[in-house]
Amino acid sequence: MANSNKEEKYRLLTEQIQSLIEGETDAVAVMANVVAAIHETMGFFWTGFYRVAPKAGSDVQELVLAPFQGPVACMHIPYGRGVCGSAWQRCETLVVPDVEQFPGHIACSSLSRSEIVVPVFDPEDSSRVLAVLDIDSKELATFDDVDRQHLEIICRFVAPLLKTSSR
Repeated sequence: MANSNKEEKYRLLTEQIQSLIEGETDAVAVMANVVAAIHETMGFFWTGFYRVAPKAGSDVQELVLAPFQGPVACMHIPYGRGVCGSAWQRCETLVVPDVEQFPGHIACSSLSRSEIVVPVFDPEDSSRVLAVLDIDSKELATFDDVDRQHLEIICRFVAPLLKTSSR
């Protein structure tokens, strides 16, 4: 996909997402529609959120599967494990052109070839990750800086609702 075409798709997608979530207060509903909009517009293999939550019966936190589009997925991901856990730990977006080259990659699907994971930060504490947006592609090197920039903007739209629901 040419970057100018990708930029235009993301511009329209961003506008759509802003309209979809305006005035909505339910975090799950917002995550579900955001994921559906991204997945349908961009045609990715797997698109979804993992939220930071306490591990059952423990004070330890983990990533827990939240709304997604695509085949079944891993339900729990430890801090620092795989691309999702690493993005959470590093507090930064990770763009992985070839998941097989990523140390400790968790293969929820053998069809996934490249991945981008974008942290959703607490709007009041940029060092606190509330969730991650995880997107996989069946093609190598699908994601680039255009994806990163636009998906980070979309995650900033979602962050205030996740902050409210995590209290």
